Amino acid sequence: MASTDRRTRARELAMQAICQMDVQGISALEMLARFFAENDDDPEVRSLAEKWSKGVWGNMAECDALISAAAVKWELSRLNQVDRSILRLGAYQLKYCPDIPEKVVINEAIEMAKKYSAESSPAFVNGVMDAIFKKIKMDGLDKCEK
Repeated sequence: MASTDRRTRARELAMQAICQMDVQGISALEMLARFFAENDDDPEVRSLAEKWSKGVWGNMAECDALISAAAVKWELSRLNQVDRSILRLGAYQLKYCPDIPEKVVINEAIEMAKKYSAESSPAFVNGVMDAIFKKIKMDGLDKCEK
């Protein structure tokens, strides 16, 4: 499996885990390793998915603030769970993952919205992700590892 395919698969698993954490709260963290093991055999995929899921969980307030500022006409609670999870992962990766090019983060978020969400979601996710990227860039919030 190519490296990009692994990262795409890890993003999908992370998004699904973030959905679970949205519903179950901190108790979902305890079951992440089992969830990833049951859904993918590749240790690299599982490791990345876990890193990103825990990263989103640990920086949820900041990710949500970025999404709320970018999705001006939408309350975070009104977004469907899949879109909210895709956006949280994307916001986290834009802000905290300097090894991932911004265009890749945005394109992968759009692709996940096409695959897992409603027909109108890809355009919505694209707009919100673009606004998050511009805000991070404008604020001079340099990417840093956490």
